[in-house]
Amino acid sequence: MKKLRLVALRSRKEELLRDLIQMGCVEFREIESEIQGTEAEGLVTRESSEMMRLKSQHAALTGAVTTLGKYVPVKSKLLAPKPECEGQTLLDDSDLEAAMRDAEAIEGAEDRIRRIAAEESRQRGVIESLVPWLPLDADLGVEGTGRCAVMKGSIPGRVKLDEVDAALRQINEEAELFRVSADKNQNYVFLLCMKEDLPAMQECLRSFGFSASAVTGMNGTARECTAAAEQTIRDLAAERADCVKTIESYAARREAMMLAADKVAARMSMAEAEERCFGTEQAVVMEGWIPEEREEELGKVFDKYDCAWETAEPEEGEYPTVPVELKNNNFTNSLNMVTNMYSLPAYGTVDPNPLMAPFFILFFGLMMADVGYGLLMTIGAIVIFKTMKPRGGTRVFAQLLLYGGISTALCGVITGGFFSDAIDQVVRLVSGNPQWTVASYIPGWGILNPQEKSIAVLVGSLVLGLIHMNVGMAVNFVMRWKKGDKAGAIFEEGAQWLILLTGILWALSMDMVEGVLGFKVDIGNINGIPVPLCAALLMMLYGAGREAKGFGKITAAFGCIYNFATGWFGDILSYSRIMALMLAGGVIGQVFNTVAIMPAQNAGKFSVISVIVFILIFLVGHALNFGLNILGCFVHDLRLQCLEFFGKFYQDGGKPFRPLKFNGKFYQVKEN
Repeated sequence: MKKLRLVALRSRKEELLRDLIQMGCVEFREIESEIQGTEAEGLVTRESSEMMRLKSQHAALTGAVTTLGKYVPVKSKLLAPKPECEGQTLLDDSDLEAAMRDAEAIEGAEDRIRRIAAEESRQRGVIESLVPWLPLDADLGVEGTGRCAVMKGSIPGRVKLDEVDAALRQINEEAELFRVSADKNQNYVFLLCMKEDLPAMQECLRSFGFSASAVTGMNGTARECTAAAEQTIRDLAAERADCVKTIESYAARREAMMLAADKVAARMSMAEAEERCFGTEQAVVMEGWIPEEREEELGKVFDKYDCAWETAEPEEGEYPTVPVELKNNNFTNSLNMVTNMYSLPAYGTVDPNPLMAPFFILFFGLMMADVGYGLLMTIGAIVIFKTMKPRGGTRVFAQLLLYGGISTALCGVITGGFFSDAIDQVVRLVSGNPQWTVASYIPGWGILNPQEKSIAVLVGSLVLGLIHMNVGMAVNFVMRWKKGDKAGAIFEEGAQWLILLTGILWALSMDMVEGVLGFKVDIGNINGIPVPLCAALLMMLYGAGREAKGFGKITAAFGCIYNFATGWFGDILSYSRIMALMLAGGVIGQVFNTVAIMPAQNAGKFSVISVIVFILIFLVGHALNFGLNILGCFVHDLRLQCLEFFGKFYQDGGKPFRPLKFNGKFYQVKEN
C-alpha cells in the first residue's frame, strides 16, 4: 500500500469521485486529527454530503422491492448469478425520481395494508367480546334512565347467582339481576337497579368477583354491533384488495427500482468518501491508501483532472493503520475465507495463504478421504462456477470447495473409500463372491485403509503435523532474521530444530531401525545424554535468559524448556485428529451401507423392495455422513491452521482494505 495525498478543484470533485468508484482501488482515510492544531485548521472545513437523504431513499427503494417480492414473487433459477450492468449505468440517476415515486406509492399501499390489518384485528376482537351478549336485546349504549341504572359484566362461574341476587335484594328489593349467558368460566349478567343504590350495588357485586363488561360505549344491540363489525371487516378486505392490486401494478417496474436502489448505494459510497475530505471554497483535500501496482493507472486519472497529488510509503509507525489487501493466485486465493475468519495479517508481515493452502487442502482431503464425497464436492463447485459466475467471497468458497473435493477424491483412492465400502458390499452380493474387493482391480486402492492400518495412518498424521509446524517455524526464523533478531532466531527456532534433529538421530540409532534400513547411526553421549541435545538445551537456556536478570534467568530458562516440551507434545498430538476423522467417516459410512444392504443379504439377492430400501437408507445415511464430515473436517482443519500453524509465526490484527467501489445489492458491475 501507498499513502495518497490529493488536492482537486471543487468543480471537478463529483467527476473525480465517479472515476474513482469505477476503479475501486482508493480507500479514503479520516484526516481531521491531523488538521487539528495546525495552521490548516482554520482554512479548511469538512465536506458535507447528502448521506441522510440517500439512506432514506435507499431504504425506500429496497423496501419497495421487498414488498413487491411478497405480493408478486419472482421465481429465480437455482444458483442464478446477479444480473450485470455497466458502471456508468449505476452512476446515471436520470430515472431515479420516477423510481422513487413508484417506491413511495408501493410503501404507501403497504402501510395502508398494515393499518387495515390492525383495524381488522380490532374488529375481530369486538366481535369476540360481543359473543356472550348476543342473547341480550337491550341497546348496549344505554346506561340507564332518569331513575334507573344499568350494569353489564361477568361473575365467576363458581359463584351461585341466587346468592348474588339475594345479597342485592337486601339492599333494595326492586333490583333485578339477569343472566344473559354463561360458559364454564363466567356468568354474564345484566343488573337493573335504582341510581341511588348503584354505589352499594357495585360494592356488593365486587365482593362476588364482578367485572364490568368491555362492551360499554356501543350503540345498538349486540347482534347489530356484530353485524356492523362484520361489515367493517368486509369493507376493509375490499380496501386491502385494492391496495394489493395497486402494489401488483408496479411489478413491471421492479427491475427499475432494483437498479435505482443500487444507484443510490453507489451515491452513498461516494458520500461516505466525501465526508472524510476537507476543503476550501475552491479546492478539496483528500487522503487515503492505494495499492502500489495501481499508482500509475491512478496517476493518469488525477492528471486528467489537474489534481496535485503525491504518494508515499507508509512509515513503520503507521503500519497498524495501513489497510491490508491479500493478493494471491487462483490456488492460494481459495484460502482467503479461512484467513478472513481468523484475522488478516498485520501490515508488513507474511501473507499465510501461499504457505497454508497446500496443507489445508491436503489435511481436508485426508480427513474426508472418500472418492464419492470428493466427486460430489467437485461437481458442486463446477456447477457454482458455471451457473453463478461467482465473485468475491462466493468465488473463494467455490474455489475451496473445488480443491477440497479434488483432494478428498485423491485421498479416497489411497484409503479405499467410495461412499465408504459401498462398491465392495454391492458387488459381493451380486457376484456371490464374499472376497471381492476393488483393490484387486485398481492398483494402490486402499493402501492406507485407516481401519486396517490405523497405526501407519496415525504415524503419518503426526509426521505431517511435524512438517507443518516446522514450516511455520522456518517462516518465523526468516522474519526474525530480516528484522535483525538473529540471536532470537538461532537460540529459539535453531535450538528447537537441533532437538528435532536429535530425535531423528536417536530413532536412527535404534536396533529395530537397523533391521529395516540396514544401518544405524551412532550418536555421541555426555553422561548418557546425546551431544546434540546437550547443545540444544544450552542454547535454549541461554536464549531464554539472555535478557533476564538475576534469578529471573533461571526461571526464564526452565520455563522455556517446560513450555517447549509440553507445547510441542500437545501440538503434535493435535494432528492425530486427521486419522480420527478419516476413520470415523469411513466407519459411519460402512455402518449405513451394511444396514442398507441387510434386507438384500437376508434374501440372498436384490429384489424391488430391497433395492428401494437400500437406496433410501443409502441416500439418507450418506447425506447425514457427508454433511457431518464436511463441517467437522473444515472446523478441525481450521483449528490446525489457526492454532498449531499460525501460532508459530502469524501476526494478526490487519485492517481490511475497503476502497470506494460499487457495492450494490441487486446488480454487479461488468468486469472489463
